[in-house]
Amino acid sequence: MACDAHCHVFGPSNIFPYHPTSTYIPPDAGKERLKALHDKIGLERAIIVQASCHGPDNRAMLDAIKWRGDKYWRGVCIANKDFTDKEFEALHEGGVRGVRFNFVKHLGGAPNLDGMKNVLERVKQFGWHLVIHVNAEDIIEYEGFFSQFKDMNIVVDHMGKIPTNLGVEQPAFKLLLEFMQRENWWVKVSGSERNSTAGPPFYDAIPYAQALIKVAPNRCIWGTDFPHPNIKEHMPDDGDLVDLLSLFGDELTLRKILVDNPNTLYWND
Repeated sequence: MACDAHCHVFGPSNIFPYHPTSTYIPPDAGKERLKALHDKIGLERAIIVQASCHGPDNRAMLDAIKWRGDKYWRGVCIANKDFTDKEFEALHEGGVRGVRFNFVKHLGGAPNLDGMKNVLERVKQFGWHLVIHVNAEDIIEYEGFFSQFKDMNIVVDHMGKIPTNLGVEQPAFKLLLEFMQRENWWVKVSGSERNSTAGPPFYDAIPYAQALIKVAPNRCIWGTDFPHPNIKEHMPDDGDLVDLLSLFGDELTLRKILVDNPNTLYWND
């Protein structure tokens, strides 16, 4: 029951078109390809994270969960204040357990913060959590904004996309470690290929993952990020990323990251 807690399904675009305002158009990577990857590398469960290329049209993600069954796959949606209560109820019934907001500038930048708060207030009734996609500088810029959310879990994508060449003492990472001391903060110790400045095999990301795991071993999860959108160089092999994960901690630690912690966050109903 190991879980890939951050992966995507893209298209197929003839059935699930990409959003007209998307800053990128990826190659199709549907549910069958994702399942084949998981069979290959030994992952039984997954969290399908809605990506910005599909925008708030969550149909491809919901279709994938229905196809696999929500015992094995669940989801994180993108939503805005225009969603109706019935739409949120349908997302929950379809296996969604969180909502994601992007702050990364090359993907459009920060959302409307009042609209974001409106959404979060409305999904609390379902026990959903907030997923934030940020760059390192966003952790500092929006520290006060993020700090106000104390009554729901917050999950940080890809270790906050901290650049490894600036060291573990860099302000953004120190602030992330402070956030991780709070009981409602979680982090995905994924994205080594995005954060690394040394390139493959991305060993320079290991100290960051280890530091986060040391602070909050019961609030760390991991994912492949398949099919790796917007990677400009060093497209990773997913098997290599699994091998890298084995360097983050011992067997007990990996069981927490891959099985127990996803249970707590996604299958606690």
